[in-house]
Amino acid sequence: MALIVHAGRDNKNVYKSLIAAEYAGVEIKMADNFQMGVSNKTPEFLKMNPIGKIPVLETPEGSVFESNAMARNVAHGSPLLGSSAIEFGQINQWIDFSSIELDENIRAWGLPRMGYATYIKPYEEKCIANVKRGLDALNAHLATHTFLVGDGVTLADIITTCNLIWGFKLLWPKSFTSEYPHVERYFWTLVNQPNFSKIIGEIKQAEATLPLPAAKKPEPKKEAPKANGNTPKTNGDAPKPKPEVTEEEEAPKPKPKNPLDLLPPSKMVLDDWKRLYSNTKSNFREVAIKGFWDMFDPEGYSLWFCNYKYNDENTVSFVTMNKVGGFLQRMDLARKYAFGKMLIIGNEPPYKVKGLWLFRGQEIPKFVMDECYDMELYEWTKVDLSDEAQKERVNQMIEDQEPFEGEALLDAKCFK
Repeated sequence: MALIVHAGRDNKNVYKSLIAAEYAGVEIKMADNFQMGVSNKTPEFLKMNPIGKIPVLETPEGSVFESNAMARNVAHGSPLLGSSAIEFGQINQWIDFSSIELDENIRAWGLPRMGYATYIKPYEEKCIANVKRGLDALNAHLATHTFLVGDGVTLADIITTCNLIWGFKLLWPKSFTSEYPHVERYFWTLVNQPNFSKIIGEIKQAEATLPLPAAKKPEPKKEAPKANGNTPKTNGDAPKPKPEVTEEEEAPKPKPKNPLDLLPPSKMVLDDWKRLYSNTKSNFREVAIKGFWDMFDPEGYSLWFCNYKYNDENTVSFVTMNKVGGFLQRMDLARKYAFGKMLIIGNEPPYKVKGLWLFRGQEIPKFVMDECYDMELYEWTKVDLSDEAQKERVNQMIEDQEPFEGEALLDAKCFK
């Protein structure tokens, strides 16, 4: 018999058990036709949770409520709970930490802004201070750890990531989370894991903190008509008509042009290079590499090497590859203006991540630095085109030459 979750599916507390089931290989499903406010008031539901709260996990042996307890039940007997007593203790330590220090304060910050609680400014300020304290601690730990405990995903990572979802989706724009780069890297790495994304779907970061709901204005009282049937006189004459909105005022402002579109025309057509790169299947040096340098415009474009700053964290191959894949996904905003190669290097951990990027203009575009948080995780060096050794390194990276700088390639990814 499959385990059954009683709740609506789109709920971060439900995600905990569903993701744990994906990792643990446990059969689990959602209750049919669950309706909040109806299903959780039935006698059958109240036998499982006497106070009628969701979610609840129904198992053949009995029911379990409280989302962390449910997830522990699903994970029982799997590596998600560690391989030793100390790992088990540390996993539960981080579950409690993320629930008390982060989730409670994130909820208290968010609920008034969603209209579900009364907004009290001093209380919100206290919650924000508590969230920052918790994120500081988490960021410090993740500076030297890929996962919270051990070398792979545990229940601590699942629950902590789910507890961070409200923050990233509703409350924390990039300007807020950039103060915690290791938390950013950790969150986006986890939510892009197949077992997470299958359950959660795509997460988009808030562009701004969710605003407070607008206060409703009281409706003006209508005066009863006088006995003679005439309506009461108002102060002055009839109300003045509202000023008419002109067509000019309603017209949307033209979208500002990207500064890169205002640069002088370049002889290099980026799409031509990307097409040549993709279509060259043999004699790569003679065709693609030669073609690149024939097309390259040093006045209109610049080349950059990048090295990941935290290679000592790259201890798991698939996590390292997913990290780079996530970076390339988030670089989609620059597709019109960039081409990139990312190499994951080494036969054994820690793996090195190095890259080569071609950007429109003479500097890394500001909008890329501002919008793609991964950029801060790399050291960037402009290629010196007068140095033949550096130009040869460019060739090798475009070509995915192996060995590269004396080491095997684990993987090579292209942004085009």
